[in-house]
Amino acid sequence: MKKIILIILSVITSNLIYSQCNGRYQTEIFNSVSKVSVNYSDIYNDGFHEMDIYTADGDTEINRPVIIYMHGGSFTGGDKSTSDCVDFCESFAKRGYVTISMNYRLANNVISFLTSNETQFETVLKAVYDAKSVVRFLRKDFENGNNYSIDTSTIFVGGYSAGAVVAIHQTYIDAVDDLPSLFTDNNGNTFNVQNLATTIGSGNELEGDAGNYGFSSRVSGVISYAGGINDINWIDEDDEPIVSIHGTSDLTVNYNCGPGQNNSLVLTLCGVGEMQPQANLVGINNDALIFNNEGHLWPVSGNSNPKFIQANNFTSDFLFPLLPCNTITSTNNIKEDKKIIAIKNVLGESTIPKINTPLYYIFSDGTVEHRMIIE
Repeated sequence: MKKIILIILSVITSNLIYSQCNGRYQTEIFNSVSKVSVNYSDIYNDGFHEMDIYTADGDTEINRPVIIYMHGGSFTGGDKSTSDCVDFCESFAKRGYVTISMNYRLANNVISFLTSNETQFETVLKAVYDAKSVVRFLRKDFENGNNYSIDTSTIFVGGYSAGAVVAIHQTYIDAVDDLPSLFTDNNGNTFNVQNLATTIGSGNELEGDAGNYGFSSRVSGVISYAGGINDINWIDEDDEPIVSIHGTSDLTVNYNCGPGQNNSLVLTLCGVGEMQPQANLVGINNDALIFNNEGHLWPVSGNSNPKFIQANNFTSDFLFPLLPCNTITSTNNIKEDKKIIAIKNVLGESTIPKINTPLYYIFSDGTVEHRMIIE
């Protein structure tokens, strides 16, 4: 009976949500998009600090959610104009989002990057600092005219491969203290990652060195296409939602845990096979699309691979309930003689209360209420 109630409520809620969002954000409702390229840092002025901003032609909405998408390339190559970046950004812009494909700093020396854990930490941290600067750029621009018609409360970050790694670490490393104070690499060299982060950040801690200071770099969620995290314990109960798409045969960013690029000299990365159990354990909103026996390269050709289109649609479905236009709160009063016996997410899975997440509360008297805690 409770399952039936949940199904009925899900249908009613979906219809209500669809009308609230005016048909936006689920499917491609615009025919074409325009792109503008800008430098996002007020500290650096180079190709590493450029981004392309995509918006739908004819879209008159002035309060649009944003997705920042970052390219792959193993932190040694890649660019904002690769096929997956363009196809992703165009698809989600046609759905009504403002989308951004950004460049970020890469390794100065490929050999050093592939053989030195300290260089790997340094390179990833610089990329993370660049991504945080983009988020602050958007909030800074909002305060100075909102030239891109965005909603600064709804900024998602994601990407493919190295880009997804940046997005994950940008979101889930909460403080310098999360990083190792002493790290010993495979060559027996010991260094302090916390000091490294602080030094690169030029005194700005994890806000980094890429500028646009005075604005928040917090984001609303993470999109991981074949991405991973160095330490799954960085995912905790206070963290943002994550949607992951990964192939089970991926060894470049291991589906479970393994050295990056399947190279024993590269830092460990743990993919969705380990990230999702951790996310479930701490109770953060998450979902995953798994491609069995698939490797690492499925996103490279963008829309030419049906799996990439499937991943985009899966991501769209995950993000949709998180949008402000879907904010629904229950007006029912809680009676003192009934108790909460279970809390379920939209998939019917048990969970805990989370901010900005639609949930179903099941009570001891058999009633079910739909609620969302708004931050």
